[in-house]
Amino acid sequence: MGAIELKNVTFAYPNGFVANENLNLLIESGERVAIVGQNGAGKTTAVKLMNGLNKPTKGDVLVNGINTKDKTTAQISAFVGYVFQNPDDQIFNSNVKKEIEYMLRYLKLDQKEIDRRVSRAVELTGMSDYLEMNPYDVPYSTRKFISIAAILAIETPYIILDEPTAGQDMQGIKVLSTLMDVLKDEGKSVITITHDMEFVTDNFTRVVTMADKQIIADGSATDIFSNQNIIKQAKIKKPQIGELASEVGFGENILFRKEIVELLSKY
Repeated sequence: MGAIELKNVTFAYPNGFVANENLNLLIESGERVAIVGQNGAGKTTAVKLMNGLNKPTKGDVLVNGINTKDKTTAQISAFVGYVFQNPDDQIFNSNVKKEIEYMLRYLKLDQKEIDRRVSRAVELTGMSDYLEMNPYDVPYSTRKFISIAAILAIETPYIILDEPTAGQDMQGIKVLSTLMDVLKDEGKSVITITHDMEFVTDNFTRVVTMADKQIIADGSATDIFSNQNIIKQAKIKKPQIGELASEVGFGENILFRKEIVELLSKY
C-alpha cells in the first residue's frame, strides 16, 4: 500500500513567513481525510506540500515513498491531483471537453484511453450537457465540477479537494458525496479542506485539525467535535446537528443525523 507522509515538515515562504511548523502526518491509500481549522491555520499550504506545489523548508514529504524534493511538481501531480478552491485559478481552455482532456493529451495518451477517461469523469461529475460550452459561460458551482472532472481524468491515487462544497447546493453536495464513495471503492484517497462541518460529519471518519500552523488533533469526527478544547483552539464550530443536540440536552456526543434520528425514535 502507498501513502503520503509528512515527516517533521516546516514550510517558510521566501520572505521568511512560516506557514507550517513540524507537521507529522500519514495518509494511507484509500483513506478519506478532512482537514479543518480557521483561515490562516496552514491547511492549504500543507496540502500543497503533498502535491509538490510547495517544497518543505525542513523535513520531508514522501508520496508512495518518493521524496517530493527529488521530483518536479509535474511529476508529483501524476500521483496527487489537486482541485483548487477557486476553479478560475485552474481552468483555461475554451470549452469544457478540452479542459477535461488537456492533461491527457499532454501525457500523450492514445485517443481511445482519452475518450474512456473523459467519459468516466463526465459521468461522475454530471458534465455531459456542458462539454461544448465555454467554462466561463456556466455557473460557478458547475465550473467547480469541471475542475474536479479534469483532475479525475488523470486518475491519480490521491485527490485533494479544496473547499469543494463552497457555492454548492444540496444536489451538488450529494454528487460530491457519491463521487467520494466511488473513489473509496476504487482504493483512492480523498483529502479535503473544508469549513463545512456537516459535510465532514456526513462523509469523513478521520478529521485532521490545524491551528497556529500546526496539527493539533487527528482523530474521528466524534473525537474532534466532542472536544471543546480542540474546537476552541482551532476556532471551528460543531456541526449544526451537534449544536442542536447540545442545546436540547441530548449531550455533547451527538453529531450525526443518524444518531439524532435513532435517539428520537426511542421517544
